Amino acid sequence: MKRTIALFLTLCATWQLHAQTFWLGADISGTTEMEARGVQLRNQQGEPRENTALMRELGLNAVRLRVWVNPVAHGCYCDKDDVVRMALRAKDWGMAVMIDFHYSDWWADPGQQNIPADWKSMTYEEMKKALFHHTRDVLEAVREAGVDVRWVQVGNETTHGFLWPMGRAEENMRQYAGLTDAGYQAVKQVFPSAEVIVHLDGACDAKRYDFIFDGLRKYKTRYDMIGLSVYPYWDVKAGLTATWQETVEKATANINRLWTKYRKPLMIVETGAESKKPQEGKQIIAAIIHAAKYQTQSHCKGVFYWAPELEHHYPLGAFDGGRPTAIMEAFTEAQ
Repeated sequence: MKRTIALFLTLCATWQLHAQTFWLGADISGTTEMEARGVQLRNQQGEPRENTALMRELGLNAVRLRVWVNPVAHGCYCDKDDVVRMALRAKDWGMAVMIDFHYSDWWADPGQQNIPADWKSMTYEEMKKALFHHTRDVLEAVREAGVDVRWVQVGNETTHGFLWPMGRAEENMRQYAGLTDAGYQAVKQVFPSAEVIVHLDGACDAKRYDFIFDGLRKYKTRYDMIGLSVYPYWDVKAGLTATWQETVEKATANINRLWTKYRKPLMIVETGAESKKPQEGKQIIAAIIHAAKYQTQSHCKGVFYWAPELEHHYPLGAFDGGRPTAIMEAFTEAQ
């Protein structure tokens, strides 16, 4: 009896610690592909580091890992086995894990949500089952490897739904909602305490959030957390805001508004700044972290940088010559 009570108290203390933790994370899903290409990352002192270890050294306490359904045409990175390998690395470094299901054979985002090749001829009911089994299968593999999962995204930047046209929100909100709920059910079967995230882009734009989350509410779709992308660089290019400061202000206001309206905790699951301007980038990311942590009444639970290790072809990485720039200091100094 005493052992049972002690275990219960330990679990309660662990839950309370996690509930109070402000999460600083990064999406490092491309790590194994970079390693296969011979890329060597280093810390600021020039010492070689594996990417997960480097993120921990920089002060991050969580990682985000994407999953593609069958990426055989793209090198098999970010498939089930690859995700398990990366999740084990995160566990070894004591980092919390977020799994991000794209429900596509490759990239899924607001501009493309392509149905996996093996699912293209399916009916709506068949696709719900396929999504359920794929989600459960990947998560079971992670669990069997001994890794806990704290968050699961059911879709990536689903501003217009996913699995187009079957789950395109503008034409088929009911089907998008049903597919999302199927993902929720699969997650809870494997990790009952994991928080299921619905993730949209453009956090500065309140209208797109109302459209999706009003639709999910209408069809009684279950989810636990609202995920947001906050990218001042892209917002200014799209004309959504005039400055990075305006993006941060509007995103913060939207986070507070969404909490009031939907009563769901929130997380900035993607952000980034221009790598060619590291000092400004540090200022931007520091402002985003500060706003999320101190200006949302603790309803925003963390901030994740997307692919900080990327260079050259992507403008919003946070590395130069394989080493972290000043941008990553925003995370180190926020601990």
